[in-house]
Amino acid sequence: MFLEFLYPLVYMWTPFNVIQYITLRGAYAALTALLLCCLFGGFIIEKLRLLKIGQSIRNDGPATHLIKGGTPTMGGLMIILSVLISMLFWQNLHSFKVLLTIGAFLGFAAVGFLDDYLKLRAHNSDGLPVWAKLAGQFVVAVSVVLMLYFSGEGSTALYVPFFKTPIIDMGVWWIPFAVLLLVGESNAVNLTDGLDGLATGLLLFVFGTLAILTYLTGRADYSAYLNIPYIPEAGELTVFCLAALGACVGFLWFNAHPAEVFMGDVGSLSLGGVIATISLIIKKEILILIIGGVFVLEAASVIIQVIVFKYKRKRVFKMAPLHHHFEMSGWQETKVVTRFWILGGLFAIIALSTIKIQ
Repeated sequence: MFLEFLYPLVYMWTPFNVIQYITLRGAYAALTALLLCCLFGGFIIEKLRLLKIGQSIRNDGPATHLIKGGTPTMGGLMIILSVLISMLFWQNLHSFKVLLTIGAFLGFAAVGFLDDYLKLRAHNSDGLPVWAKLAGQFVVAVSVVLMLYFSGEGSTALYVPFFKTPIIDMGVWWIPFAVLLLVGESNAVNLTDGLDGLATGLLLFVFGTLAILTYLTGRADYSAYLNIPYIPEAGELTVFCLAALGACVGFLWFNAHPAEVFMGDVGSLSLGGVIATISLIIKKEILILIIGGVFVLEAASVIIQVIVFKYKRKRVFKMAPLHHHFEMSGWQETKVVTRFWILGGLFAIIALSTIKIQ
């Protein structure tokens, strides 16, 4: 909306031409989202507290978490609102890829919001039944994937890191693969969101990496030089990624230990779903598993724990997801978070190195 007003001014005063540059709009999108979170975060947290929207803590978790009971949750709404408002100012909303990304963002947010609402109403950590939560995620994922598939703007080619060309054209089988990626990534971020600032800090690395990749993918010259697929209009997603990064930085101000507010499922499901959506659009379906390597490890720890316990009646980890295992092993919460952040940074560096090593 803001851009629609400024573009005609280019003919009146040439310096306004700078608003056409994605890098400038991305930078200001990040700054706008950051400021919105910081300026209104305290007000929103106070409203959540007055509405008694507090977190219910698992009884079987680490004892140190019990003092967090009642801390305001659903703080992911701060991130969502900040990103959307920032988009109204700096994003080109005429792009199908941008609208699809925003749609996925809001779709997964709706599932998370319903889950959070039911937890709060029942005053426990149950929320939606597992089958209902997964069903909601699958409905959103299938909708996003089918729109991308039938729009003609998607590709069913599967690219693998270190290979210049796609290893296979998956054809119609790309649809279930993409759906599983969306649901899996959404749940992986959700599982990781268990310690103060953990998921938020990791998302900074993910969105920062995706901002670089979307920009390179949207430039015909850079993508040709790097031998990566050129995706028209993918550069516009750089603005979204930087807005999300700015919003996460602003949220981390309140979510850092000791957290004043938790993200809730409304935040974790939406952010996990949207990074998977962006990876599908820019053909980084496999690379996103490296970029979000910590999320993959967290989800894998839960899967391994469940399977082994079911068939062997033994526990591989003291508690799953993985971050709780280290807590139960005696690590302080802040040490777990910091070391997982370091791992997240290493995964991001490895992922970026693959675009040149191929």
